[in-house]
Amino acid sequence: MSRITDRKQRRNKIKRRSRHQVRGTAGRPRLAVYRSLRHLYAQVIDDEKGVTIASVSTLDKASAGDLSSTGGREAGKRVGELIAERAKSQGVETVVFDRSGFQYHGVIRAIADGAREAGLKF
Repeated sequence: MSRITDRKQRRNKIKRRSRHQVRGTAGRPRLAVYRSLRHLYAQVIDDEKGVTIASVSTLDKASAGDLSSTGGREAGKRVGELIAERAKSQGVETVVFDRSGFQYHGVIRAIADGAREAGLKF
């Protein structure tokens, strides 16, 4: 196997293992993040109903705006701030953070910090 396949399989294994502990409820939904090479995605999900409450990605013009890179820490901070605003407008104050197998470092940390600064609690 190639190194890239091994990396993807390792991340998926970590994601499956952590998903047993991280569950979103109506009172405390799950903030799931995903990063690709070019873009960042964040969703607030109620796992009991199977409903996405709010979502943001750097594909949106509101979040990508004037950024030089849509996959960097600046974009992560903006995505975190926007997901917090959209979640709060839906009445969500606290969430459970789901990093989807990614290390809590760099862009993933920037998303979490941006959401915290905008008033989301986790």
